Amino acid sequence: AYGSEQRLQDLADDLNARGYRKAANTIERFLPGLMSYTAFPKQHGKRIRTTNLMERVNKELKRRTKVVGAFPNEESLLRLVGSILMDINEEWVTGRRYLTMEKE
Repeated sequence: AYGSEQRLQDLADDLNARGYRKAANTIERFLPGLMSYTAFPKQHGKRIRTTNLMERVNKELKRRTKVVGAFPNEESLLRLVGSILMDINEEWVTGRRYLTMEKE
């Protein structure tokens, strides 16, 4: 793993000692999730720590829903967004890999 759960716990303890109880509690509450990236291979670090992937998905959703303009109801919006996300997923499954789980 290329992160340290103990260092985060030490940070939370230090923040708590300095009177930043809310910040310390937040770190402690989300500690398992904060360390979840360590389950991935180290070479994925740069792609995992950025939000580029989600930004790209959001940009594509905005681009394709803008064409429609106004939706008659919420269900029609959900159908279109679901279809777009299925298309994106299909591209990821069959196309070039953003993350490969094989060791290099």
